[in-house]
Amino acid sequence: MTTRTTQSPAELPVQRQLDAYNACDIDAFMQWWAEDCQYYEFPDRLLANGAAEIRERHMARFREPNLFARLIRRIAVENIVVDRETVTRAFPEGPGELDVIAIYEIDDGKIAMAWFKVGKPRLLLQPLHN
Repeated sequence: MTTRTTQSPAELPVQRQLDAYNACDIDAFMQWWAEDCQYYEFPDRLLANGAAEIRERHMARFREPNLFARLIRRIAVENIVVDRETVTRAFPEGPGELDVIAIYEIDDGKIAMAWFKVGKPRLLLQPLHN
């Protein structure tokens, strides 16, 4: 089995937006999305149309404590990149995590379209306080 050590050109914007997501840096995050990008709940429910709507959607999320997306695996073929992630979030019931499959279509070095298949949240055990 061979281990790949180089990144395809399509993977660069996906990795950079993931890094910015984990830093909760909305400006760095948005520079990797095309102005006319589309953001879907898999397979075809449009959640955000254009960069302004994606920015608005993520502004609140970036205020969540402990927000972090851990990349499990990435595959890329030509201009399509697929990530498998576990995302830690703050849910109304408490902190938890969920599994996500993210599919990105890259055009001219930017994310043109993205689809997200999100699993059910799992609440994390809270430490006991004395």
